[in-house]
Amino acid sequence: MFSVGDLRSPERRPENIVHQTITSNSSRAANASSKITHMFTVLRYTSLVLVIVGMLAGCASRPKPVPAPITPPAAVVAPARSDLTAVHSRWVPVEWSELPGWGQDRLSELWPALLRSCSRPLPSWVALCSEAARSSDTSDDTLRAWLEQHVQPYRVESPEGDPDGMITGYYEPLFDASRQPQGAFRSPLFARPVGLESRKPYWTREQIDTLPEAQAQLRGREIAYLADPLETLLLQIQGSGRLRLLDAGGDAQVVRVAFAGHNDHTYKSIGRWLVEQGELNPEQASWPAIKAWARMNPDQVDTMLWSNPRVVFFREEALPDRELGPRGAQGVALTPGRSIAVDPQSIPLGAPVWLDTTEPISNTPLRRLTVAQDNGAAIVGAVRADYFWGWGETAEQQAGRMKQPLRMWVLWPRGALGLDD
Repeated sequence: MFSVGDLRSPERRPENIVHQTITSNSSRAANASSKITHMFTVLRYTSLVLVIVGMLAGCASRPKPVPAPITPPAAVVAPARSDLTAVHSRWVPVEWSELPGWGQDRLSELWPALLRSCSRPLPSWVALCSEAARSSDTSDDTLRAWLEQHVQPYRVESPEGDPDGMITGYYEPLFDASRQPQGAFRSPLFARPVGLESRKPYWTREQIDTLPEAQAQLRGREIAYLADPLETLLLQIQGSGRLRLLDAGGDAQVVRVAFAGHNDHTYKSIGRWLVEQGELNPEQASWPAIKAWARMNPDQVDTMLWSNPRVVFFREEALPDRELGPRGAQGVALTPGRSIAVDPQSIPLGAPVWLDTTEPISNTPLRRLTVAQDNGAAIVGAVRADYFWGWGETAEQQAGRMKQPLRMWVLWPRGALGLDD
């Protein structure tokens, strides 16, 4: 597949080059001569000694030759030590040995996600993506050797030098829905409204729920109706989801709704609102706890929902392959366990990122290579990521519980002069 070959690159620089010369004087020459004479006398090479003595005598009558320098040793190749700087982070070059668990990851599981990003490559990745697309040997060891040859790991830090951050999780929900408002299905999902750009900010969540003028502007933009407004909010938080639409005959059609825009209001966490109201402790503010609180306080659900003014709008998409995740902000399908959302002002979308964190609510290490393929309103900062768990019940449970310490390393092509804009 790949030729490991020469590991040098423009980012490496020569160090410790020692230039040596030979110097001599007559006394050293005499000492050397006497030692040589003694050695050859012991060995009884009398004739050879006479020849050497004659040669030394002849040299004494000529000027001392200018000593020739010894050819210097080859330059020591070492990684470049220059940092790279993004708007919200700085990248510090490190050795591969700094990445915890680097040698144990199943990189063959990462490769499909990387190739999807390579369909829309960053400028600095064009050449490597072209080579990766031609690969035939995708064994873990081969891929590891190829990456070590072609990319440089950088530790991600805040501009102040803090390498510690946080990782949360997200997933693709699956909910029952109806094309028409009927029975319990009364909470609408809206398509992007006409004229959204001309009104900034757009109506808030509370205004959309209560003001006739706002409702009139969104009439006819309903994609489907859900049975629980918390499910509607969760779809908006996750940014995408799957809807199981039941027709009159009871047959189900599964479609995907994907992010298409928002109302330009700041996202506010309803979990944080519940903590501020004294309804939950910070340690309790998980999605299961929020749903339990809503069941016990139905008359306060609207007030809780309105504390988050942001509303997300969707577009409906077909679901030809149920094994692929939704398209992230990079425009490629997400891969469970190998795609993350990041702050694009810290890490460019499409860059591979090594994670060092733990499984939700545990000390079990979670160390693997992922690809930055998405972003999110709440994903802001240098060392900040949202881990895509996939879909289904297990993904929902893991994503809802994940809030772990994090360190990250970006892999960036050797020879790149800086970060891509």
